Amino acid sequence: MGTKHTETFAPKIYVACLAAYNNGILHGRWIDAYQDADDIRAAIADMLRESPIAGAEEYAIHDYEDFAGIAVEEYTGVDRVVELAAFAVEHGSLGAALFEHYGELQAAREAIEENYCGVYRALADYVEELTTETTDIPENLRAYIDWDAMARDAELNGDLLTVKTAWDEVHVFWAR
Repeated sequence: MGTKHTETFAPKIYVACLAAYNNGILHGRWIDAYQDADDIRAAIADMLRESPIAGAEEYAIHDYEDFAGIAVEEYTGVDRVVELAAFAVEHGSLGAALFEHYGELQAAREAIEENYCGVYRALADYVEELTTETTDIPENLRAYIDWDAMARDAELNGDLLTVKTAWDEVHVFWAR
């Protein structure tokens, strides 16, 4: 099950010519990162061709924006930039939080695509829903169940992972 988010991201990188930079000249270009890697490479090549330093060949990413909170490093490869941009556009800040948690895109992508349980006001709401859908609980016992304690135990035991994106917005994942 995938997630739907309402955020809109348009990731960009600022690529600077290192030959110009090392000579005290700021020369670079903002490039749309949500496009084909070859198009980004062509834009970088154009920027280097227009450099005030003849024969410029080296560049670095000096800035980036709108990657939903995913960090882009100075020497991140173009293919990786494209991958990060696509993930940011597709999954927004929830994806960025999962990427930060797992430290790798594949694990974050897997969590969203295979382990997503939904968004709830609190983890206890999910635990209550799951329990009442899968277990017959006599009405006279429902008032005695501590859903908050069950939720806390499920999270502490490593059964569930949560990502809070707002005060009353908790995304729940199976932590497999």
